[in-house]
Amino acid sequence: MNEPRDPRVRSLDARSLRGLAHPLRMQLLDALRFGGPATASQLAEKLGESSGATSYHLRQLAAHGFIEDAPERGKGRERWWKAAHQGLRFDDALLADANPEVRGAADTYLHEVATAQTRDLSTWLGNRHTWPEEWNRTWDLSSATLRLTPGLARELVEKMHALVETYRDRAIDEDNADAAQVRIQTRAFPLSTE
Repeated sequence: MNEPRDPRVRSLDARSLRGLAHPLRMQLLDALRFGGPATASQLAEKLGESSGATSYHLRQLAAHGFIEDAPERGKGRERWWKAAHQGLRFDDALLADANPEVRGAADTYLHEVATAQTRDLSTWLGNRHTWPEEWNRTWDLSSATLRLTPGLARELVEKMHALVETYRDRAIDEDNADAAQVRIQTRAFPLSTE
């Protein structure tokens, strides 16, 4: 029996992956997902890009259904954009697709995700002194190296994801001054012992 899919999460397929697998497009999508609606000019300034480049890549993201107009925010000629989904789901089968362009897009996507996660962590480490002391006592940067079979590794990943999901329903109201967006990053991969 298939478990129901969360409509807030978009599953990537070969076509949509090719429309997303570009460093600037992924940065733009993240900026809209985590920062809320914005214009091409606002995003250009935030990301240090030209408004022409951001406009082009925003249109590409819209053509592939990743973002949509936010008309409730627009005034006059300003075009506001917002993320169409809260999350993305990557299918490992894309890495083995018969089309080399799809495999290349899958590799690009995964490398950009890893780069973005590293950038987020580095930003936190560089700015943690600006956060209240209570937040400086709650963050975590740990690792564990375990000897597992592929089946046990999959079980561990699934349990970590299930645990994170239990907190999604406990989300704190945006008006709560003590709340902040908290990024949870999980990584599990085999290490070469040679």
